[in-house]
Amino acid sequence: MKWNQSETAGWRQYQQKLQRKTRRRQLRKRLPLLLAFCGTALALVLLLFFAGVRLYTYWRTPPPAALPAPITPQTSAPTISQQDLALLLNGAAGDLNHLSDQYTANLNGTAYTVHTFLDTDLQKYILRLLGRARTLQSAVIVLNPHDGRVLAMASRNSLDDTANLCLRADYPAASLFKIVSAAAALEAAGYYPNKPVSFKGGKHTLYKYQLKTPSGKYISHTRFRNAFASSNNAVFGKLGIFDLGRRVLSDYAAKFLFNRRIAYDLPVAVSKIEIPTDDFGLAEIASGFNKKTRISPLHAVLLATVPVNRGNMPAPRLVNTIQDKTGDVLYHSDRRTLASPVNNKTATALKALMNDAVRYGTARKFYRRLRRKKKFAQFSLGAKTGTINDSRDNFKYDWITAYALPPGGEDAICIGVLGVHGKILGIRSTEIARAVINYYFTHKKS
Repeated sequence: MKWNQSETAGWRQYQQKLQRKTRRRQLRKRLPLLLAFCGTALALVLLLFFAGVRLYTYWRTPPPAALPAPITPQTSAPTISQQDLALLLNGAAGDLNHLSDQYTANLNGTAYTVHTFLDTDLQKYILRLLGRARTLQSAVIVLNPHDGRVLAMASRNSLDDTANLCLRADYPAASLFKIVSAAAALEAAGYYPNKPVSFKGGKHTLYKYQLKTPSGKYISHTRFRNAFASSNNAVFGKLGIFDLGRRVLSDYAAKFLFNRRIAYDLPVAVSKIEIPTDDFGLAEIASGFNKKTRISPLHAVLLATVPVNRGNMPAPRLVNTIQDKTGDVLYHSDRRTLASPVNNKTATALKALMNDAVRYGTARKFYRRLRRKKKFAQFSLGAKTGTINDSRDNFKYDWITAYALPPGGEDAICIGVLGVHGKILGIRSTEIARAVINYYFTHKKS
């Protein structure tokens, strides 16, 4: 049997047609499911897109700023200037000797409550002590060497002058200036406490022959610490000529605030010094054996703060706070450093020198009675004394600046005492200082 070619082609077309119909029928059956799948996918993509946009906007947009607090009108509180402070202090009964730890003062018709750092019991004790001292003039300052709080500031003047002598710079510094010379020697001239030194003649004289390089017989050998403790003028005179000179002496005098203003709640006279160019003048300045270098009792006590305060000199503070009648604080003092004359290493060596002055030097007698007491057995005590007559030998100026450091270093004090004696020698400054230190640590408030 033979197949016709046309019939074969028709059969193939017929079969292809059937296959297409079958595929269409299957597609129609699957179309709803396919549309549902595509819709779900599209919805998911859209959901992720908009969620991402929301998150991006959230993280990039800064939080809304808080609404500012309502502004309430305020009146500016009056300020207390340095001049006002001095007026408030001087206005206390017109006598600084009788200031207390709290009192009321008036300024321009307004009442203020002034709180000071004064220890009123200590202040009264010192005034009683000065009343029995039989000196023409005397002054005592007690302060904390770490924060500058003035605990007592009293003076007595038999000439009926009402000015407080603690703030005057009318008195020869005498051997107190050896503190400055010693600091310069330790820091700028390579000295150290046990450095060997030599001299000729007496310790407390100053002649030109003593200022030459010692040679031959009758030469005394000692150490620098012994020279300081015994206030050896010859050793310090040569120190000024051969080791320090005019420039170094001038620099360290300025570092210790000579010829500079001392910031305080009350005006303080400037301590004066003139450094000469001739050798003998340098020797006089360095040893303190001159009558032209002048210092105030407040400045004198600040010299003693440097060795115990790591080379720093605190700013003295008398007033703590000032309040108005509503109790608002208009003034508050903060501790600060007035000067840093030397570094800590020099301060430590300087402290050793002042300790020696108490142990076996010019201040040994007045501290001996303290050391006999159990309370002071562990104290660190140091001092420097100074004595000189006026140019006409009518008055004797008698100084001590000292520190007393309890174990642990808390409640430490520095004290400066000046006594001006006439024909009758009153109670020495060293004895007054010893009595004040004993009273303070025996009766101090806990």
